[in-house]
Amino acid sequence: MELKIIKIIVTAVVVFVMYPIVRFATYKLVNNVAKLHLYAEGRTHMIKKTLNVLIIFIVITILIGIWGVDTKNLLLALSSVSAVIGVAFFAQWSILSNITAGIVVYFSLNLKIGDKIKILDKDFPLEVTIVDIKTFYVHLRTNEGEKIIYPNSLILQKGISVCKKV
Repeated sequence: MELKIIKIIVTAVVVFVMYPIVRFATYKLVNNVAKLHLYAEGRTHMIKKTLNVLIIFIVITILIGIWGVDTKNLLLALSSVSAVIGVAFFAQWSILSNITAGIVVYFSLNLKIGDKIKILDKDFPLEVTIVDIKTFYVHLRTNEGEKIIYPNSLILQKGISVCKKV
């Protein structure tokens, strides 16, 4: 019994030691991608925060397994909490879709601050310059100087034509 407790403690310590190492490696990777594509510091910081939350979730999941928590009761409690949170987030689905779209825009689309783009919308076409890219929104400016705050999810849904790269 004592040997089992020591193994659990040692394994938990290893997980706690690995967390900052994995976090550092992840941050280094994000910084390298940001330098390669010349992404703004704000965008890079947003992705780092999001990935850190994911890493913490994984660490907690591993620790629950190591400590031998009764997963049947834990899963029942988590499913109940998830159902309540799911109903609450369903009302706020746009928040989650914008966060997810922000991550996709960061890694997949080669958009940078200062780029001139056309948003190809048949009802409301826009020719704008990207001023800033945030977690939920992209800040745009028209040629007339009008500031537009455009949701990240719409950036993915609408066609985009890049007119001029910075």
